[in-house]
Amino acid sequence: MSFDNLCKLLSEKHPATFASWVLGTPQTSVTVLKTELSIEPIRADYVTFLQLQGRILHLEFQTKLESTPPLPLRMLDYWVRLYRLYRLPITQVVVLLLPPAPGTVIETVFCVETTRHEYRVIRFWEENPELFLNEPALLPLAPLAATTQPQALLQQVVRKVNQLEPRQRPEISAYTQILAGLKYNQDLIRQLFREGMMRESVIYQEILAEGEQQGELRGRKAEGQLLILRLLTRRVGELPQEVLDRIETLSLEQLENLGEALLDFQAIADLQAWFNTLE
Repeated sequence: MSFDNLCKLLSEKHPATFASWVLGTPQTSVTVLKTELSIEPIRADYVTFLQLQGRILHLEFQTKLESTPPLPLRMLDYWVRLYRLYRLPITQVVVLLLPPAPGTVIETVFCVETTRHEYRVIRFWEENPELFLNEPALLPLAPLAATTQPQALLQQVVRKVNQLEPRQRPEISAYTQILAGLKYNQDLIRQLFREGMMRESVIYQEILAEGEQQGELRGRKAEGQLLILRLLTRRVGELPQEVLDRIETLSLEQLENLGEALLDFQAIADLQAWFNTLE
């Protein structure tokens, strides 16, 4: 999935949130419209069309300005097609995720002789990160917001992701790591998210606390086994009996390693492959 297309996915999953951010006013009645437009149909992979109360919002995400046809002409083309179809006022907003090369002119107008058409451009690298840090639907975009300390911002994003409800966390975490890849080194992303998730995990806090006595560790190990089983069931589904038996034989250190490794598991085959590394 491309970065632009991921933003389109997010905006269509949370249309009211994105419309409220872009327009700067609360939007409650928002409907996602189709992106195929009549007359020599075009389909925009990175475009979202939202119907508000008495208005259409055309929201487009871009990682770069270059396009064919040029962006200003394309925005005029979309406006004409949308107006022909819906006969409503149209607000057009282009969200640039990354800054262009120094000296590049970011156009917001199409102008040829007597024809003039304007649209708005959001330069994401100038956006205040606070809004995105405090709204789960926008959190995946937060790493790209304005900051003078990029790593500190990414660490803050990781903390916010780990504070989400368990049902939200895996999806938002995955989207956030993908979009962070536009700006940050992949090794740093993996390191911070892995460390953050381990610090927030029950296993880390309940089993791995330093200074516990041996008798307490045995009780913690049993609790850890139960927690590992719950997490695995959520990640990969029902576990075969042989897997259950194998987990009971793991040492506390191996449980710790498994607790960290299962963050990457998608299927039971991943768990079987991990067991093979112990042999």
